Amino acid sequence: MNISDQEKPSLRRQGIYLLPNSFTLAALFAGFYAIVQAMNLNFEHAAVAIFIAMILDGLDGRVARLTHSQSAFGAEFDSLSDMVSFGVAPALIAYEWMLKDMGKLGWMVAFIHCAGAALRLARFNTMADSTDKRWFIGLPSPAAAALIAGLVWICHAYGYEKIAGMQWVLLGFTAFSGITMVTNVKYWSFKEIHLRRRVPFVMLLALVVALMLLMSEPPLVLFGFFVCYALSGYVMTAMTLLRKKPPVEALSD
Repeated sequence: MNISDQEKPSLRRQGIYLLPNSFTLAALFAGFYAIVQAMNLNFEHAAVAIFIAMILDGLDGRVARLTHSQSAFGAEFDSLSDMVSFGVAPALIAYEWMLKDMGKLGWMVAFIHCAGAALRLARFNTMADSTDKRWFIGLPSPAAAALIAGLVWICHAYGYEKIAGMQWVLLGFTAFSGITMVTNVKYWSFKEIHLRRRVPFVMLLALVVALMLLMSEPPLVLFGFFVCYALSGYVMTAMTLLRKKPPVEALSD
């Protein structure tokens, strides 16, 4: 039996949860700010804004779960924010930084990243209730955006943008990030980490070392982490295929 429009509770009557959606709105603003800075040729600021959007995007879901304020509106709003911050913004940054000098190939590859993010988010929304929560299918869009933003950041922080052929490196990273988002490669979701669970003492020391490295060289450490994370899915897939490979049967005489 269909519910009439009068019986359906409107969004105005339901209201929205302010706290988690405020984080989502802030992430959307960071993505928009990254686009503005890229258009003004302030690429380092644009790259940092992508990482800020990533932090805010990670907080909104956790805040919603902690405060029991999850909603369908929040999920849809989060996806739209992710599309801007991790789909459109990185593609535009890459294009404005170096890809526009490569003509048609440049904007086509930039669009691959943008389209990959849209397809990745759409697939995630449709498969959210049917997949293993421990794994992401395809590279998550924030991590894909971090590959481009991280490359831009380290190049401006250490002067690598003057290296010959850097536009081809950027082209490869942009194409890789877009394609990997829509593959069936599995990536660890980190959702099994519980802050209240007991861990060995050495884990605390490892955390201290990681924080010291991050504070000393933020662009290099963040870029290195996301490069390793992007490759980890392919490494695990290769290891799984090798384990499942049947042994070669001996040839009979």
